[in-house]
Amino acid sequence: MSDGTIVAENAAATGAAEEPPVNGTADAMRQHAHDAGASGYEPLGGPANPAAAHPAPASSGSRAGRNLPAALAVGFGLGLSLIAILLFVPKVFIGVAAAGVGVATWEVAKRLREADVLVPRIPLIVGGQAVFWLGWPYGASGVAGAFAATTLICMAWRLFDHGLRTAPRNFLRDTAITVFTLAWIPLLASFATLLLLEPDGNLRVLTFMILVVCSDVGGYVAGVLFGKHPMVPSISPKKSWEGFGGSLVFSVIGGLLTVTLLLDANSMIGVVLGVGLVLVATCGDLIESQIKRELGIKDMGTLLPGHGGIMDRLDSMLPSAFVSWLVLSTLL
Repeated sequence: MSDGTIVAENAAATGAAEEPPVNGTADAMRQHAHDAGASGYEPLGGPANPAAAHPAPASSGSRAGRNLPAALAVGFGLGLSLIAILLFVPKVFIGVAAAGVGVATWEVAKRLREADVLVPRIPLIVGGQAVFWLGWPYGASGVAGAFAATTLICMAWRLFDHGLRTAPRNFLRDTAITVFTLAWIPLLASFATLLLLEPDGNLRVLTFMILVVCSDVGGYVAGVLFGKHPMVPSISPKKSWEGFGGSLVFSVIGGLLTVTLLLDANSMIGVVLGVGLVLVATCGDLIESQIKRELGIKDMGTLLPGHGGIMDRLDSMLPSAFVSWLVLSTLL
């Protein structure tokens, strides 16, 4: 999945970089504390502590705030691998995507626990895998059943994780965030499995991944060249309306071509899909940006050079998987 955001990073999807680094230098930490105060919230982990800051990584000079050569190399490698899998061994995609979902869930759970949000990691990760995998043999009913069962198990786990004689602290907050994480990652990702299992499902998955890449590339190019008007400065200060327009143009063109050439369907379905994916991909990116701001971090992880963590590549792909399944299942 946002292995599909492989050409340019997700933050550039609307022509902007992610928010300034907030776990780097002391100056960056102070900047984050200022941003937090201006936005009316304090990071979940408490006020920023400049003394705990680590040296900031060397800047690549990219306006995206990333090491662009490394990001492109990793992105192209992942993208070509996924294309080959979808074209020649499409069922293998389920296992690859499941691994990405598991790692992303672990990254988010780790960051949350660093902020003293005690999500139950074991049932969350194991149950998340059940939510994702059970879509293969049982379809949507398998996904819904696994989601409900995992929710109940996580609630009970958090209720009794300190034993029977100790009342849990912040139970409501922690369980609510746990259910949110379960819905945000495994549940939304499961629609990629459901999409894959439909007729020409491998081409449908490839279509939605191509459109998210088109959105990223269009946003990056337009944002870098023309971006002047901030889109949502309180959440992601460098995202621009010009970048959003570039995403829209590239994604609609990509939708027209892919739906017509890959799926042999009415080109107007490509327009609907292109517009829909730009909207939800942008929202997905902004949602993760706000979560990272509240946690006081720059990236969810460090696994992918030039990109951050797996979750940093999935933020726009997850809602896009659901919308692609909805549009293509309804209109094709």
